[in-house]
Amino acid sequence: MRTAVCLQGVDTPGEFEANVAEIDRLGYDGLWLTDSSLHSRNCWSYLTLAARVAPRLTLGTAVTNPVTRHPAITAAAAGTVAEISGGRLILGIGAGDRPLLALGRKPSRLADLEASVHALRALWTGEHVTVDAAGFALRDAHYRFPPAADIPIWISATGPKTLELAGRVADGVILLAGLHPDGIRFALDHIDRGVAQAGRTARPEVTVFAYGAIDDEDESAAFAAARTIAAWFPQTSPVYCELAGLPSDLIQRVRERYAGGEFQEAARAAEELPDEFVHRMALAGGSAEARGHIRALAGLGIDHLTVFPLGPDRMRTVARFRECVTTELGEPAREPQLQGQP
Repeated sequence: MRTAVCLQGVDTPGEFEANVAEIDRLGYDGLWLTDSSLHSRNCWSYLTLAARVAPRLTLGTAVTNPVTRHPAITAAAAGTVAEISGGRLILGIGAGDRPLLALGRKPSRLADLEASVHALRALWTGEHVTVDAAGFALRDAHYRFPPAADIPIWISATGPKTLELAGRVADGVILLAGLHPDGIRFALDHIDRGVAQAGRTARPEVTVFAYGAIDDEDESAAFAAARTIAAWFPQTSPVYCELAGLPSDLIQRVRERYAGGEFQEAARAAEELPDEFVHRMALAGGSAEARGHIRALAGLGIDHLTVFPLGPDRMRTVARFRECVTTELGEPAREPQLQGQP
């Protein structure tokens, strides 16, 4: 099983480069970087830095969207970083999330997300593209420089309809479903439905995002760092809360207290959540708990694990997560690609 780290562009360029170099040294296979409008630095600039600092890591956006960035702009940005990195880029894309509210926008319709995937691929093959989607348009759009190499497109998915879309058209799936096996199985079943709808012969590759913190010296600090991400699920995809046993009235209370924004802004709503639920949805303790999650996830047939470190000492979590994977699964192969097949 391959491993990756997802970072937000919250560090200075020098700090970011040092962290990326350490991620490479620790033996991870890939690096994902968020694209979150006003909440972090520009992802394409930082992916360019990462391409120079870590010449082995696969690089990806986790994730961009067709609302804040027109697909043609994304096509050019992704093609540029793919060229700079020697073909190591994955385009992670999704419908968009709560931060769009600060821009007066709503997440993309699924039809627009699917149209953007097809448009991106067509542009990268050098086609002249005309599209009239609800959220964007292209008029005889085409590259005026050599088209990009084949860039895998991974769709970020949580809800059933997006999971099925990913199963139909994506090269890979970024799965945001918590860490409890019932939720992961639910998500994989919906991906497989999309695979069947499209008549594909195999499920696209899947990475599960493990948000949270690992701290063997202070497990309470790790729990505190992870708690806010648990409040993201009632607002964004309550089905996983139901599968994890959260009562419907509590789901509603959390939704009322967390209207939007980055998950770090959900601290007040997260106070409502029972400890057991937080532990089921996130890394929220020491290495022993993390190894339990890794062991359970490895038995579900996923292809990759991605740690999304939270809290004040994110690189400690990155190091501990790598150690836990090695302890549970042996030394993972240091493959330079996370790429799926169409």
